[in-house]
Amino acid sequence: MAKLVVQVLDANDLMPKDGQGSASPFVEVHFDEQRQRTQTKTRDLNPQWNETLVFNVEDPRDLPNKTVAVVVYNDQKGSHGHHNSFLGRVKISGAYVPFSEAEAAVQRYPLDKRGLFSHIRGDIALRIYAVLGTSSYQPPEQLQQQHVSGLDGKESLFEEIKANFKLDDEYKGMNENNKKKKKEKPVRAFYSVGTGTGTGTGGGGPAPGPTPAMEKPPPVETRADFARAGPVSRPMHMQFPGQRPEFDVIETRPPVAARMRYRAGDKMASTYDLVEPMQYMYVQIVKARDLPVMDITGSLDPYVEVKVGNYKGVTKHLEKNQNPVWNSVFAFSRERLQANVIEVAVKDKDMITKDDFVGRVLFDVMELPVRVPPDSPLAPQWYKLESKKAEKINRGEIMVAAWMGTQADEAFPEAWHSDAHNISHQNLANTRSKVYFSPKLYYLRVHVIEAQDLVPSDRGRQPETYVRVQLGNQARITRPSKMRNVNPVWNEELMFVASEPFDEYIIISVDDRVGPGKDEILGRMIIPVREVPHRLDSTYKLPDARWFNLHKPSHLEEEREKKKEVKFSSKIHLRLCLDAGYHVLDESTHFSSDLQPSSKVLRKPSIGVLELGILSAQNLLPMKSRDGKLTDAYCVAKYGNKWVRTRTLLDTLAPRWNEQYTWEVYDPCTVITIGVFDNAHINGNREDARDQRIGKVRIRLSTLETERIYTHSYPLLVLSPSGLRKHGELQLALRFTCVAWVNMVAQYGRPLLPKMHYAQPISVTHMDWLRHQAMQIVAARLSRAEPPLRREIVEYMLDVDIHMWSLRRSKANFHRIMSLLSGISAICRWLNGICNWRNPLTTIVVHVLFLILVCYPELILPTIFFSLFVIGLWNYRFRPRNPPHMDARLSQAENANLDELDEEFDTFPTSRPTDIVRMRYDRMRSVAGRVQTVIGDLATQGERALAILSWRDSRATAIFIIFALIWAVFLYVTPFQVVAVLSGLYLLRHPRFRRKWPSVPVNFFKRLPSKSDMLL
Repeated sequence: MAKLVVQVLDANDLMPKDGQGSASPFVEVHFDEQRQRTQTKTRDLNPQWNETLVFNVEDPRDLPNKTVAVVVYNDQKGSHGHHNSFLGRVKISGAYVPFSEAEAAVQRYPLDKRGLFSHIRGDIALRIYAVLGTSSYQPPEQLQQQHVSGLDGKESLFEEIKANFKLDDEYKGMNENNKKKKKEKPVRAFYSVGTGTGTGTGGGGPAPGPTPAMEKPPPVETRADFARAGPVSRPMHMQFPGQRPEFDVIETRPPVAARMRYRAGDKMASTYDLVEPMQYMYVQIVKARDLPVMDITGSLDPYVEVKVGNYKGVTKHLEKNQNPVWNSVFAFSRERLQANVIEVAVKDKDMITKDDFVGRVLFDVMELPVRVPPDSPLAPQWYKLESKKAEKINRGEIMVAAWMGTQADEAFPEAWHSDAHNISHQNLANTRSKVYFSPKLYYLRVHVIEAQDLVPSDRGRQPETYVRVQLGNQARITRPSKMRNVNPVWNEELMFVASEPFDEYIIISVDDRVGPGKDEILGRMIIPVREVPHRLDSTYKLPDARWFNLHKPSHLEEEREKKKEVKFSSKIHLRLCLDAGYHVLDESTHFSSDLQPSSKVLRKPSIGVLELGILSAQNLLPMKSRDGKLTDAYCVAKYGNKWVRTRTLLDTLAPRWNEQYTWEVYDPCTVITIGVFDNAHINGNREDARDQRIGKVRIRLSTLETERIYTHSYPLLVLSPSGLRKHGELQLALRFTCVAWVNMVAQYGRPLLPKMHYAQPISVTHMDWLRHQAMQIVAARLSRAEPPLRREIVEYMLDVDIHMWSLRRSKANFHRIMSLLSGISAICRWLNGICNWRNPLTTIVVHVLFLILVCYPELILPTIFFSLFVIGLWNYRFRPRNPPHMDARLSQAENANLDELDEEFDTFPTSRPTDIVRMRYDRMRSVAGRVQTVIGDLATQGERALAILSWRDSRATAIFIIFALIWAVFLYVTPFQVVAVLSGLYLLRHPRFRRKWPSVPVNFFKRLPSKSDMLL
């Protein structure tokens, strides 16, 4: 028989219950009508039991449907019952119990309340796993993986759908078994994710007996990032239906100032309250003067070496300079200080022999002043250089400032850090934190009207002319003119994306299509973008169209250089303007971070402030394992036109950034995106090396409560051709502060985009093309910064490939539609149950309510709106506590076929072999055939509705109009309330008076003709 093993290890920070500030806790574990308990730990709020409890499992296949209940009580002698001694409980679903001891890890679960007014705190450490006997049982997860792995690329779509239906039948069978069981009170279940890579000894041995011997439990893992500066974080993992627990958002409690309240005298808490304070020792090397000559040639190549223990920072050496200026700042982490003395030494760079020692200055670490912003910067001072024997001879002076500070210091972003001691000065810039701003973008409208007096080379042939317009890397052409003469007319509008500072040129040429693949330029002109007039919105008049001279390409430069008399030339009629009333989209509107128009005049005032604290990451995967290194991680956050980049932390799987940033918020229905990347440009790698993706987080501001501090751990999920992988967790702190409540509420009634998008809308096809061009401009501009925000980062943050075809996304959208329709079907089933008198009491209540509303029709609308109010108020109890995150199950990423993923990540155009492309094309035809059938069925129903009065079926139309006349007379002579009562009672009649076959109106409608029989 299979066994369930529950190891109760310890608890932490329990609630005192004995009236003397303590408690005597013990644990009771309930499973499948079995109950066991641990020993009592007297007067201990942090007890350690280290006991193992074993339960019998009758049917391992039914384990996912069971629940393990762990309850902590306070042992009070003489008390009747446990109501007054309740300390907390945890409900753990059996679906996530591993089936081997090797896969079991120690998990910390927050204790849950029993009621709304319970006072519970603390958490408990458990290790739970199942041990199977000799049966050949396989867990449901393994069965599902076998189904998924069996769907290879050569399998037809029918077999794949059949396998999915088989899985659905298994889940339906499990749900039916649950319904047959005894109904229990629904309790919220917690599922926790291990903070480490998993513990446990290898291999499963024989099943333990009913009274197992005490074994030494594995050590309980804690979160190292929070344990250093405060109490251990308590993750609370909320489980949603069908969601794997390791892909969920976990609530954490880091020791940030905003959560721990502000302490007196803590200046940093007012500005940097969403991150943990990190102490640094700063040494600023400004300059030196009157340095002695050390070389035989009479020159000096000085540099400064700052040494603290084994950490050593070096400035650049300046050739032949006795009064050098460095202006360099060095930051040493206080946690890693290995000495109490700072040595600032000036040396002479020698290319052949050992560098010469010039002089040094020593500082005592314990005597350094403490500086916290908003204090002014510490003023550097002159210090005389000493020899190694502390002799102050004429060795010159050096200007130095040294102080203790935090990451809130202004010197932090540009400082050299001790954890980057092996990075050269050239690559050091790639590790620094920076703030970027996207260029301001505008839509350029070019209205090509007509041309006159064109001069083709072959005057005996009618020209086939079109206009080509180019702006930077953007090029578009008009349709060929229908008037094939020397005065063509196009009257076509083209749109482009232009960016400030408008240093580009618009190149317009009129081409003649002489033959296939052969064009002749009839004229060309160049217009600077800065000369194009602006238009704010649709209320302003468009600029007047102008005639421009067209020049031959060979004489274009001569015409620009030599200002000759104006001779005969061809003309083109154009209207140009820069539309500042649009918002230039560079990301999808579904998760856009900015919806403001290009013009500052049209922008609304801000409604609040968004503060983001990027704390740390945990359990990252080694991205440089081939090079014998771990991961060089940094974060990028994007909201609006502001991008931020954290400092790169080298060679670590648990980086701690603790950097805080702020954005102004203009619209609550926007999204902030945070991505984590591995830096591939810190050791002199080639320029074409790409920073690898570690994961991305999206948070919608409208889902955040104002003034609330959100501290959560988000899973970093990356979808690759090999499948979905979790690369670690990202710890974030968020706070949305509203400063204008009236404006924020009014924002929900305003259009999502500026009014220009509705007054003069842009087609969807053009919008997608313009979005791609805007992304290219943003990526090109940010890649020229220092350090550059490279193209692969911008593309990943902006989801440039979101509109590409993906069978996985198509399935996800189909399931989204089905989930919406399931609500409608649930209402229909409820109405059907009322009509069939499944619950007589409910049906009688509906009859009474129906009669009241018929007698008093003025109560219909108030009843509807009051019902909506009550439903919304009732659902407030079940509102989501955590910010929403990317759902792997909703995205159909967990069970995606490898061939589907390979197709999704394929290039455009495809680079796969012909047989694979043919197989995918056949699969797409099969899917499209089903879509085509559904669309045809919808068209059939609509055509039947139109055929009622179209006399296509003369008998059906005659029957309908005769019944329409009879009903018109009947409704005229009968009061409306009588008709409503009769109709309602007929619909709600008892099943004894019903028939199982369809009603007469349904039969009549299905017999009406459609146009499906007219298709070839």
